[in-house]
Amino acid sequence: MWCHRLSHLQSRLQNLLRRGVPCWAFQQPNFKSLFPLAIHWHHTASESLKCAWQQHEDHFELHYASTVMRFDYVWLRDHCRSASCYNSKTHQRSLDTASVDLCIKPKTIRLDETTLFFTWPDGHVTKYDLDWLVRNSYEGQKQKVIQPRILWNAEIYQRAQVPSVDFQSFLETNEGLKNFLQNFLLYGIAFVENVPPTQEHTEKLAERISLIRETIYGRMWYFTSDFSRGDTAYTKLALDRHTDTTYFQEPCGYNNYDRAVINTVPYDVVHRWYTAHRTLTVELRRPENEFWVKLKPGRVLFIDNWRVLHGRESFTGYRQLCGCYLTRDDVLNTARLLGLQA
Repeated sequence: MWCHRLSHLQSRLQNLLRRGVPCWAFQQPNFKSLFPLAIHWHHTASESLKCAWQQHEDHFELHYASTVMRFDYVWLRDHCRSASCYNSKTHQRSLDTASVDLCIKPKTIRLDETTLFFTWPDGHVTKYDLDWLVRNSYEGQKQKVIQPRILWNAEIYQRAQVPSVDFQSFLETNEGLKNFLQNFLLYGIAFVENVPPTQEHTEKLAERISLIRETIYGRMWYFTSDFSRGDTAYTKLALDRHTDTTYFQEPCGYNNYDRAVINTVPYDVVHRWYTAHRTLTVELRRPENEFWVKLKPGRVLFIDNWRVLHGRESFTGYRQLCGCYLTRDDVLNTARLLGLQA
């Protein structure tokens, strides 16, 4: 390649001379750019380890466990797990990130067995286990298996024949709880059957997986048809597809009924909003995207308000319903404790 570059320069020089450009008009070529320094890779002595690394000007590159990883030097200094930088009991940092020089680079790097040692300009030594770097690198995270989510419609869900979980199994065994949470993470809805039809047992069921979230509706809400409450949910009228608590600072999602007056954006943006709203509503109201369920005493339905909208048809007669809101973080944490990648 360098021969081609020299030939190209020589050709340019001859063209300039033909055009009468004096020789002093151009500079001596930069031979450092023509002949870049050789890249030096460091390899482990052990063939079974198959590890190689290189110190670049602005980052550290590591090849290990069939993964090519790149680390910013500030990141490597900031994530130091030494006793002076990190409290292993509280899992909190002791190092002030703002004190790290943004242009920091290690003075030396060495590998001992499966541990990398970085010596910084002030003499501080940071060590990393190779497997820890794989688990916590950006490239390693991209390869991490995440609990799958299934994009479904009524046909897909019915064809899957997703099993419900029995009340006793849900409460008394980790296997039953794990099966329930796996269904919930996959589809955004899950059922528990044979629950004694009381508010107390429903509350006990909810507390198995999460703290119950206190809201303006109380800890557990319980209602019948009562229009004096001033809420369509407390009537016999139909409820269109929606999620709850959109008027909270931490809302669950979209609700077509509880929208406030739109007065925070100009008219042209408002019209774009109505256009988008129409597109979304058309999709939501497609029959193939609706899954109708008839609740009965003893059947409890959990809904992920970030994924699945819910509603109801109008009805006649008398109906009682109780429920509550759960904290999302606790639900996901329970799933992780049972080995699910939530």
